[in-house]
Amino acid sequence: MDESDPEIVFNDDGICNHCLRYDRLLAARVFSGEEAKTKLKDIQNAIKQSSKGKEYDCIIGVSGGVDSTYVAYLVKKVLGLNPLAIHFDNGWNSEIAVGNIERTLDSLGIDLYTFVIDWDEFKDLQISFLKASTPDGEIPTDHAINALLFREAAKRKIKYIINGMNFATESMFVKRWAYGHSDWKYIKSIHKRFGSIQLKNYPHFSFFDLFRWTFIQRIKVISILNYIDYKKEDVKELIEKELGWVDYGGKHYESVYTRFYQGHILPVKFNIDKRRGHLSDLIRSGQITREVALEEIKAPSYQDSLKRQDEIFVKKKFDLDDSSYLEIMNASTKNFRQYPNNEKAVMRIKNLVNFMREKGFYSK
Repeated sequence: MDESDPEIVFNDDGICNHCLRYDRLLAARVFSGEEAKTKLKDIQNAIKQSSKGKEYDCIIGVSGGVDSTYVAYLVKKVLGLNPLAIHFDNGWNSEIAVGNIERTLDSLGIDLYTFVIDWDEFKDLQISFLKASTPDGEIPTDHAINALLFREAAKRKIKYIINGMNFATESMFVKRWAYGHSDWKYIKSIHKRFGSIQLKNYPHFSFFDLFRWTFIQRIKVISILNYIDYKKEDVKELIEKELGWVDYGGKHYESVYTRFYQGHILPVKFNIDKRRGHLSDLIRSGQITREVALEEIKAPSYQDSLKRQDEIFVKKKFDLDDSSYLEIMNASTKNFRQYPNNEKAVMRIKNLVNFMREKGFYSK
């Protein structure tokens, strides 16, 4: 990590706040050995018990990426559950991602429900975030995915959502890099300021919705990868062999927009290289050394030829001419705090949940 996170803080020993947070929360989020086996068995039994007489045991999200593909394999082949796979099609799927989803679900015999977003609405929202000039351009997709999973679980009376979040390798939280995953007020404020099309079909949720789903309808979210010894390179090898999965060349690059946004817009406009966070997590989890990570960060985000191809595609899909695109890229950068948001409430909830995890009252 470096000072591209303007809120990074180091203690007297030279250890940053991200590492201190990781050390503090790791034991409450990640389990190993016999404890992990016991907890995983309890989760398996609870899901089967909750789904008696229902068509599906649980819901999983699928994107064609490593984590969601392995979750599908783990849930079906290892735990013996019958999940419903849900895919949020935001119009940016790469061909490789689509192929990965099809091969995975066909191989495992998992049913798929795909939600196709209204493109005009979603385009208007994504362009609104570009015009807002904050580094939060992926928030519209992330928020909608979570809303969709909860919405479908509630509609189908399914009590468990199993996701592919793995704290050991995905714990980095930098608010100034990406804020708003659960803040509908912030998303609405950006769209109200810069958008022009009413969001009639966009999946979203408020704090009240989250409360209703979680505490009234009792829908639980399980980060299943926190209960196994998760080594990403080993997992890639397994799903390539067992499911015919194809590597797409970068973290979250199963989406063309994510590939371009993280590989070009963030580093060029905002001086943010999200690989720093991803690699830092791998260092902390002992999967690579700091020396290896420092060498990897020197390499380009992705090939120039592919970047040029993606740039042309993104501008065309957004109906942006060169002048409009350059205006967006050259605009002064801002951050989420310059727009209406619910940061204080979001952080109070996050801190409360983390406190409950540490005390053993809440697991996810």
